[in-house]
Amino acid sequence: MEIWEVLEEFGLRKNKAVVYLALLELGSGTVLEIAKKAGLPRTTTHEITQQLLGLGLCGFVHKGRARIYTAESPDRLQGLLKERERRLQNILPELRLMVNTKGARPRARMYEGVAGVKTVFEDTLTARNKTLRGILSMSDLYNMPGKDFMDDYVQRRISAGIALRVVRSEINEIEETWPSSASENRELRYAPPGIVFPMTLYLYDNKVGIIGTEKENFGMIIESEDFYLTQNNLFSVLWDVSRISKKKDWTQKTPG
Repeated sequence: MEIWEVLEEFGLRKNKAVVYLALLELGSGTVLEIAKKAGLPRTTTHEITQQLLGLGLCGFVHKGRARIYTAESPDRLQGLLKERERRLQNILPELRLMVNTKGARPRARMYEGVAGVKTVFEDTLTARNKTLRGILSMSDLYNMPGKDFMDDYVQRRISAGIALRVVRSEINEIEETWPSSASENRELRYAPPGIVFPMTLYLYDNKVGIIGTEKENFGMIIESEDFYLTQNNLFSVLWDVSRISKKKDWTQKTPG
């Protein structure tokens, strides 16, 4: 992707990006010098430099009667991104309250491939009630999306303060990974013998996240209050008949 295309994503539309890049290359200069470098009219360049000032992407000093503009470090763009993210986080609760959940139609979104599977995992980290209920197939998850991704995902879940109550098939376990652990916010139970889960299922908010196997490589998110309640009730029944695993908490860092 071209530099100016990325800059457009930051709100620096074509001419604004051109002026900013010209100023970066010059280091400093008058509006006339910047205009010549950018290949734009002086009046247009003057207007854009004022906008760049407002964004904190350039500054100026007086030298006699002239204003000498100086480009700020490109690192400022990263600061703008963080500021936009902060402002978005501030209004998210209000936006969520505006969602009309009464009589809302169910939504189903399907994602293909490993990237699609990861999309479902990322969505689980948005759980508003900070709780996940899951049915996991360890061996399948280690194959797809893979151990490295899963280890990173689990650490991010823990850092986000999201608790996991999970049922797994003991036959599909890999070593002693992801045990019940208070420090890792995980409670594990093993399903009765003969019950094997090739797929992974997550329940959160009013969503059901489904993750396929390596053979059936897909992810799906179903957002439906009724479907969620049905699956949640089935999970509760399964939880009650599943065997409690022993907890393992130790000071040494463990995988998962």
